[in-house]
Amino acid sequence: MISVPTCFFVTDGEHYVPTPLARGPWGPSLSGNYIGGLLGRAVEREVDDDLDMQPARLTVDLLRPVALQPVQLHSSVVRDGRRLRLVDAVMTQNDVMVARASALFLRRCEQTVDRVWTSPVTMPAVPAEPDELADDLPMVLRSYGRDPVEGSPGVGVTEWRHDGQKFAWLRETKLLVDDEPLSPFTRAVMAADVTSSLTHWGTAGLQFINADYTVTLSRLPEGVYIGLASVTHYSHAGVATGVAALFDEAGPIGSGLATALANPGFTPPPSMVST
Repeated sequence: MISVPTCFFVTDGEHYVPTPLARGPWGPSLSGNYIGGLLGRAVEREVDDDLDMQPARLTVDLLRPVALQPVQLHSSVVRDGRRLRLVDAVMTQNDVMVARASALFLRRCEQTVDRVWTSPVTMPAVPAEPDELADDLPMVLRSYGRDPVEGSPGVGVTEWRHDGQKFAWLRETKLLVDDEPLSPFTRAVMAADVTSSLTHWGTAGLQFINADYTVTLSRLPEGVYIGLASVTHYSHAGVATGVAALFDEAGPIGSGLATALANPGFTPPPSMVST
């Protein structure tokens, strides 16, 4: 019997070695959510000594396909002020930069009581846990759209193939690095990569591949489930931008933003079509 990894990367000195689970849906390369997860983990380590700092924004630039080979991470504090800290991180492979991230951390303070308008979004209920999980399933994902109440397990191949609003609830089933527990921030960063698929999926399926994604957080998520609701999609001449609202089981926590290029041919991995 072949042993299935329990994580997406194992450390080897200064290198992060991807396991087979880290392969993405666009070919023999790393999935963007695991690239973002590693970069998010790197920037978070630059502020883990200050519990009052809220990770408010992370932008991940996916500069080129990342082969299923070891990568290295380098992070640095760009600005360290009384109320904010700006952190950059770079991912390299064979001495070539393949992805980068910029993160903004803001110091928490007293909340105002003023009411401010926001677009109302109602998420479907958090799904029940599956009775069984396949060993090679990287995440539990339930998609909603055509059926906004019950939805369907797996990537929304049919649920999202329409011109209405789309939703998803997901949780990771594996660890990111070795046996290290996922932090709430890393969990949110990895989930936010789904923004592109959710917001850019249309009546003909997914016709765009994202070049970056951004996650903004007013607070850290509670629990293991992260929800996404599509809010906008705009596209012209092969360039698209999409925004999703992010949720945990207690309510909204922030937003995801993804810019993308026209690129037909998406085929989700069989393990992510249904659970």
